[in-house]
Amino acid sequence: MTAVLRIAQDHPACAGHLPCSPIVPGAWLLAEVVRLLMAAEGRDGAAVSVNAAKFFRPVRPGDQVDIEHTVSASQEIRFQCAVRGTRVMAGVIMGAANAAGE
Repeated sequence: MTAVLRIAQDHPACAGHLPCSPIVPGAWLLAEVVRLLMAAEGRDGAAVSVNAAKFFRPVRPGDQVDIEHTVSASQEIRFQCAVRGTRVMAGVIMGAANAAGE
């Protein structure tokens, strides 16, 4: 499955974060990716465990982040994020099962 996160050029999370060459804070990016994935899977975002997260390249204001993810039999969500085809982040999260208990 795929989701898209568009980061506004003037997003407040980026203000003052390396003013000469602004980047999106990793904690904010991870939180937004988790929020989108939990919503896409119909899961409760309040009970999430980030088992792994790795940042490969900076994400900048104005970027579009393409998020690919898969769900394992154990309900673990593995994701990869890319900007213009270049991998910027990958990780593994666990969240509460969806309402159907799947």
